[in-house]
Amino acid sequence: MRCKLLTAATVSLVMLTAGCSMFERVVYRPDINQGNYLTSAAISKIQKGMTQQQVAYTLGTPMLTDPFGSQTWYYVFRQQPGHEKVTQETLTLTFDSQGVLTDIKNEKSLPKNQ
Repeated sequence: MRCKLLTAATVSLVMLTAGCSMFERVVYRPDINQGNYLTSAAISKIQKGMTQQQVAYTLGTPMLTDPFGSQTWYYVFRQQPGHEKVTQETLTLTFDSQGVLTDIKNEKSLPKNQ
């Protein structure tokens, strides 16, 4: 009886300490997508010289706009698949004072803290 109790305690202790990372993989974690999902086909339709209305029609409403008066739109898409690292894609569009697209920047990045 004492041997069974000792074996059960040892197995429990091993599972609690070493099995944590394995147990985390067993737990279901849904994919989390946030922001503007943009396909490469939609992004390829955007060209310098387009108006704000044409861009909004093609890509939809931007996630963020610059509140300080400069005409910059940010389309941000963040994806966290289950147990994998977070990825983020940011499309930055800059317009001139007449509302014409002058600059396009497409950045893909991984946050450094995760």
